[in-house]
Amino acid sequence: MMTTDTIGRGTWIDKLAHDMIQREMSLNRSLDETIIVESGLGASGIPHVGSLSDAVRSYGVKLSLEDMGYKSMLLAYSDDLDGLRKIPDGFPKSLEDFVGQPVSLIPDPFGSYESYAHHMSSILLDGLDKLGIEYKSQRAFDAYKDGLLSEQTHTILKQSDYIGAKIKEIVGQDKYVTSLPYFAVCEKCHKIYTTHSYEYNPSSYTIQYRCQDTTIGGRVVSGCGHQGSVDIRKGLGKLTWKVEFAARWSAFDVRFEAYGKDIMDSVSVNDWISEHILGHAPPHHVRYEMFLDRGGKKISKSKGNVVTAQDWLDVGTPQSLLLLMYKRIQGARRLGLEDVPMLMNEYDELENMYFGVTKMDNPDKTTRLKGLYEYVHLLRPPDTIRPHVSYTLLVELAKIYTGDNRTEQILQKLDAYSKLPDDTSSVKQLITLAGRFADEYGHMERETIQLDTNVIPAISALVASLQDNPDADPQTLVYSAAKSHNIKPRMFFEALYKIILGTRGGPRLGPLISDMGRSKVIDMLRRYLPE
Repeated sequence: MMTTDTIGRGTWIDKLAHDMIQREMSLNRSLDETIIVESGLGASGIPHVGSLSDAVRSYGVKLSLEDMGYKSMLLAYSDDLDGLRKIPDGFPKSLEDFVGQPVSLIPDPFGSYESYAHHMSSILLDGLDKLGIEYKSQRAFDAYKDGLLSEQTHTILKQSDYIGAKIKEIVGQDKYVTSLPYFAVCEKCHKIYTTHSYEYNPSSYTIQYRCQDTTIGGRVVSGCGHQGSVDIRKGLGKLTWKVEFAARWSAFDVRFEAYGKDIMDSVSVNDWISEHILGHAPPHHVRYEMFLDRGGKKISKSKGNVVTAQDWLDVGTPQSLLLLMYKRIQGARRLGLEDVPMLMNEYDELENMYFGVTKMDNPDKTTRLKGLYEYVHLLRPPDTIRPHVSYTLLVELAKIYTGDNRTEQILQKLDAYSKLPDDTSSVKQLITLAGRFADEYGHMERETIQLDTNVIPAISALVASLQDNPDADPQTLVYSAAKSHNIKPRMFFEALYKIILGTRGGPRLGPLISDMGRSKVIDMLRRYLPE
């Protein structure tokens, strides 16, 4: 039974959408037209799962708004006028010649797209497409070229002295006290970050700039010394991030945008500019933590620690990736492709709960998890449960069977385990994914799990028995270890399945241990024994 204070489907997404609507009502803003939720998409480096999650989570809010009866749309804004600050790992060194130039003006080094920016944006949009995310794409290049931000840019530049002083007051940055918050693209060397914009003529809408040396990421990027002017209505240039968000929110009537903690200062300034300079109440926000790599470092588009949507979907399902992004929004999370099996298994558990295969005592948590499952399916959940076969089991079997007949051999083994469903089509797809994972990432060590300390002595006894009795039936040895330490077999089995497969259950342990090899299973179990 649902409690009376449950909002929507009980998830953080519903709460966020509800709070946004309440705020809009308090502002007396119309909700009759399509409500725009925005996500800014970087185009200067390799789009990773963290970049993707901004748009995916915003799309969740869009779905919730529609679930409440409102019209909504996700605006995917590509920042393709940003300059290239550094060369991503694995990209040609020839890009050094283009550092400081807008990525939309840089040729694609691989020759596949019309520009570097188009290449990067296409990777991210392809990830959204593969997940079933619907959006309207808007390029910064086109927004400025077509004059979509001209009115806001004009208003901001007219009050640049006031804004510069306010930026210093809010975040302590004095750069814009002496410089306009606008980057012109130098008409001679085509760089954007080397131009110092120092004067604005409101009557002609023109910026005066000079191209001079600047420091980007600890390195000096040379300016060419050119002095010129640009018409903000049609020339190449853009507002800086300290003011541009506000211009976008006003121009496109954005009502919701999430942001990462790394741009908190920029959002604070833009909120003030949106309200006090442009007369547009800033959108409802939620701040999220960043995805970290396994070493605890922020995943970066320009570093070699990137996990892309394409990487993930090569070995996992779209639902597993959506589960990663929708399960929660608060708290930094360490992420690597070694997490795919865990998310695949977690999705199976979530689906079992949704269809009543497993029961929960907490009705509020049941409601929340059912809502999560529905968002993982973009509010179009299936009518029936699909056959489940442990992804981790398939990975382990794929390490054993590596030949051309891998799929058939694994299907035969599943049949021998009595784990083969009548309809094998979905299982074959999982085998393909698990096979790729085994081939590419099977060497990765799984994350350590928490075990009941009562089972540790029984695990130690099982390890000794497997070593000392190479001809004995492993199933018998498992039962003996549990019995000799007064551990209920079911409790002991679950602990072993968690260690070996990362799941609560699986095929009979005896045949599984034999198929995987005793020495390998012993090594897995030893990780949980005291030194």
